[in-house]
Amino acid sequence: MISITDKTLKDLEFATILQTVSSRCNTEIGKEKALSIVPFSNKELLMDSLLQTSEYLASFSNNNALPNHGFENITNEIKFIGIEDSFLEVTSFRKIAQLSETVNTMLLFLKKFNDYYPQLNQRAQHVEYTKYIVQKIDEVVDKFGIIKDNASPDLINIRRDMSLVRGKVNQSFGSALTQYNALGYLDEIKESFVENRRVLAVLAMYRRKVKGSILGSSKTGSIAYIEPEATLRYSRELSNLEYEEREEITRILKKLTNDIRPYKELLNQYQAFLSDIDVTAGKAKYALSINAILPTITEEKRLFLRDAYHPILYLNNKNKGEKTFPQTIELHNQSRIIVISGPNAGGKTISLKTIGLLQLMLQSGLLIPVHERSETFLFDRILTDIGDNQSIENHLSTYSYRLKNMNYFLKKCNAKTLFLIDEFGTGSDPELGGALAEIFLEEFYHREAFGIITTHYSNLKILANELPFASNANMLFDEKSLEPMYKLVLGQAGSSFTFEVAQKNGIPYGLINRAKKKIEGGKVRFDKTIATLQKERSKMEKTSINLKEEETKAREESKKMETINAKIQDKLERYQELYDANQRLIYMGQKIDDIAEKYFNNKDKKVLIGEFLKVVEIENSKRKKATVKEKKEKEIIQKQIVEEVAVKVEEIRTVKKEKKVKALKAEADKPKVVLKIGDRVRMIDGKAVGTLDGIEKNKAKVNYGVFTSKVSLDALELVEAKKK
Repeated sequence: MISITDKTLKDLEFATILQTVSSRCNTEIGKEKALSIVPFSNKELLMDSLLQTSEYLASFSNNNALPNHGFENITNEIKFIGIEDSFLEVTSFRKIAQLSETVNTMLLFLKKFNDYYPQLNQRAQHVEYTKYIVQKIDEVVDKFGIIKDNASPDLINIRRDMSLVRGKVNQSFGSALTQYNALGYLDEIKESFVENRRVLAVLAMYRRKVKGSILGSSKTGSIAYIEPEATLRYSRELSNLEYEEREEITRILKKLTNDIRPYKELLNQYQAFLSDIDVTAGKAKYALSINAILPTITEEKRLFLRDAYHPILYLNNKNKGEKTFPQTIELHNQSRIIVISGPNAGGKTISLKTIGLLQLMLQSGLLIPVHERSETFLFDRILTDIGDNQSIENHLSTYSYRLKNMNYFLKKCNAKTLFLIDEFGTGSDPELGGALAEIFLEEFYHREAFGIITTHYSNLKILANELPFASNANMLFDEKSLEPMYKLVLGQAGSSFTFEVAQKNGIPYGLINRAKKKIEGGKVRFDKTIATLQKERSKMEKTSINLKEEETKAREESKKMETINAKIQDKLERYQELYDANQRLIYMGQKIDDIAEKYFNNKDKKVLIGEFLKVVEIENSKRKKATVKEKKEKEIIQKQIVEEVAVKVEEIRTVKKEKKVKALKAEADKPKVVLKIGDRVRMIDGKAVGTLDGIEKNKAKVNYGVFTSKVSLDALELVEAKKK
């Protein structure tokens, strides 16, 4: 039996969640139902609710969106139907018909798409499908909410007579209007309406000259409104017919009400069904806004919420454009209790509330914003002690109220309890309050309850470290700026950073030293050690993030190299195929050359043809008959290879040309050496070295040993200067 108190709902701000869900519902009944959501006491009903919400959430991203489920509230109509001899108005029947039509559409849709919405369809199967209600109302009322002429034989006759009489009224009135207007008895407006009756606007001075009934006058008294005598007789007849029409409509509505009356409970069921769908839709829309999912729910006692967001904080920050930091926490039989410590404003309370609120939401049929690999267990109780616990009504101090709350915890706490306590042990003398808090913690531990507490007490941090199935945790702080990083780290207690924060906020160093001397040296050392460890943890966290980034980059580079390698391998295979084809052609050429030489020597055509056919048959035996498609593919590949080779050759030529141009430019840029007779020289683009024998104007005579040559002086470069 699941039991969660109102205090827990208040501590975790559950009402805020419900208000947000309610605002996303379409109908008034749906909004009211959403505000009254409470944790489920039955696991089967809870799972049905969660799965239905999950299915509705999925409808936002598939092509089979659920049909409209909106309806007008018919609670008053259902009450009236229950009263004997009562009858409903036309508008009420229109609302009932629309409700019935909406339900029928939804039932047929869910039946058709059962594969997509099995849980919603299962809920729909408890509702009866019938066209009777819609058919009965459609026989009487049209889509505009007006009684049809053919609703009964008498009504047809009455309305036909009314139509004829109205024609006579208009005809007689038209005659009177023409007559008295010609006589100049009428005002400029000529006519008007009084009590829904057509009247002449007669000037007051002529009112006695117009025969008829005076029905009123203008504010100034200058105009008298008169119904002509000829029209008056027909108007009375029309009034009688209108009375008969009302009587007949009342009779029709009474009959229709009696026809619908047996379906009173079904209408109740229809309204309940559509309002349930509306609440499910509201929950799904809320889930979409906070990226919520349905985590795995296990029978094993284990709570693992990965990347869990506080939903209220997430939406508030989202509206402000600010970042929300997720938390990851795990509780199981080998780690039942977590003690979170560290400085204030580091996010301890938010972490505590996040876990409690998400567990509460899940057990109330709401999806939660966590990673898809998260999983949790359903607790029988969720006990909380969070926030300002001063009880003004009962005139209790904070500590007295907390002790009273702890007494309740001790009575209710068991192995299927999740307890959440903020600032555990505060409100009394630190040593005495801490000792009592330690005893409470031991008691919760021995009862095998799951729990998360926040504290500044060192003895509770030490106890969490000593108990085998309890552990410490802290909120990370930047070791340099002492700014919170809003990240929960399990396995290590947190320092309060009391003196460090004081120093950062400008408290004189001398005063801080005096404060340190006032307390035990052991506590300072303990807190300092914790602070040092936390700083190391923070450094390791940053290093870990950097390593992950490097690992990601390495993976990307590896993928790039694999892609390049595959391309190179493909090209090598293509070049190999081209090489093999060329080798085969060279071999064939050699064969043909040998055959041609034999024929040149012996002139034997028979031997020539035989040798040639033999070569052709050997080659054909190696081939397989290729299809047209394969031939085309081969041609395309060969074309691609030839193009690639041509591109590569062109690239090599370009590179060589550029190199040559660069070399010539470099040579031109070199300072010009003045050549002298006797120097060893050579042509700039040559290899032969000779001796410079003479210079005439711009011509040089070079002796190469075997011969001499006259060349331009500019075309020579110095190899070795003449030895002195």
